[in-house]
Amino acid sequence: MTGQPFIPETITVHLGAPDEDAENVTVSFPEYVKNVASSEIFPTWPENSLRANIYAITTFALNRIYTEWYRLKGYNFDITSVTQYDQKFIKNREIFENISQLTDELFNDYVRRQGSVEPLFTQFCNGTTVTCDGLSQWGTVGLAEDGLTPYEILQYYYGDNIDIVKNAMVMTNTPSYPGVELRLGTFGNDVRTIQVQLNRISRNYPAIPKISAVDGTFGVQTENAVRKFQEVFNLPQTGVVNQATWYKIAYIYTSVKRLAELNSEGLNLSEVEKQFEENLVPGMQNQQVRNLQYFLAVIGAYYESVTPVEITGYYGTETENSVRSFQKVYGLPETGIVNRSVWLDIYRAYLGIVESVPIDDEDDVILFQGRVLKEGMNGEDVRRLQEYLTYINKSYPNIPAVNNTGYFGPLTRSSVLAFQRQFNLTQNGVVGAATWNAIAGLYSDLKYGFDKQPYQNPGYIIKEA
Repeated sequence: MTGQPFIPETITVHLGAPDEDAENVTVSFPEYVKNVASSEIFPTWPENSLRANIYAITTFALNRIYTEWYRLKGYNFDITSVTQYDQKFIKNREIFENISQLTDELFNDYVRRQGSVEPLFTQFCNGTTVTCDGLSQWGTVGLAEDGLTPYEILQYYYGDNIDIVKNAMVMTNTPSYPGVELRLGTFGNDVRTIQVQLNRISRNYPAIPKISAVDGTFGVQTENAVRKFQEVFNLPQTGVVNQATWYKIAYIYTSVKRLAELNSEGLNLSEVEKQFEENLVPGMQNQQVRNLQYFLAVIGAYYESVTPVEITGYYGTETENSVRSFQKVYGLPETGIVNRSVWLDIYRAYLGIVESVPIDDEDDVILFQGRVLKEGMNGEDVRRLQEYLTYINKSYPNIPAVNNTGYFGPLTRSSVLAFQRQFNLTQNGVVGAATWNAIAGLYSDLKYGFDKQPYQNPGYIIKEA
């Protein structure tokens, strides 16, 4: 549930009930739909009936994958083969030719409620021995014989307020957990996802405080909400979103919104929109590119196989070559494009350098410490930020000096805003990698006459990644 739905390349099926000791098989998604359709319905039915059923089968499976229904509960599969829980799947069964052809046409289409994002939980039953609130498989035959189209058949069972999404993108399905713990100071779309989910959960569990700014930056309010969530649901109260907390939040969110039920509350676009660009590509120019270039500049200073890059905010040939060199060192496809997984790999590599570069008492120009600083936070990196701003004030009086208290209060935010305004940075009062680099670089230039940041003059070079 980290964005718009897509069609997965593969799906993993458990050949039994959820807790039964049974084999897991992974097959291509179209192969799965063909198998289920050949197991659930008859190839001699009218074509419009077959199409309506294939839409329902496809969408049901996509709902299980999109909501991570079983994986949130700790299972290592996406769906079962038992009709009591899911849809009938028979390993190595014969596939009917007409069903195969229709599936090839329809497998990347799915049903959703108008105004919602997630694939609808298209509950169905055979309509003879078993009845339910959703689609009746045998009932679709009579409706098709009466001349109803596949869409009209689906409307008959699921209501008039449905859409059929056509030609959804086919992508590799990856776990929603980013693989990096989210904690005070981390930022990105994954943080925004947690903020949205916690705010919705708090409607059902009012003890969990609301997060006023859903901005993708993990601040004190987010930490407090996470800590309270962990208390309510008997998790270690760390205020850090590790894998266990991530999936528990996602599970409770799915439950309170009934996303895996026919009467789902629905996900609207604002709940899954990306605050940060999902992919950074050549030609872009923004603050995220500046952050990327800063991380690559640091990595390039410490890994001789990674090409350093100038921090300009523009994703040109130099940045693309640097990305490709990083991807080569880390055994990734050399695309020159930074998607979510590449970004996380770059960020992890950067944090590894930060952790390995010792800070001596005499060091007054240091690397961005990996956490975004915003109002309400405190720590040694906040104190250094205040020291930099106060020194800069001597040459730029319009950038207010602040006391080196180590607490990021309103005065520090005002000073940061003034700096960002002066130097054409995004004016949000938040100090990320790009703003830290600009502040530390100017501080160094004013105090020493040159930039003495660690990535300009690294103390050592790592020969191999």
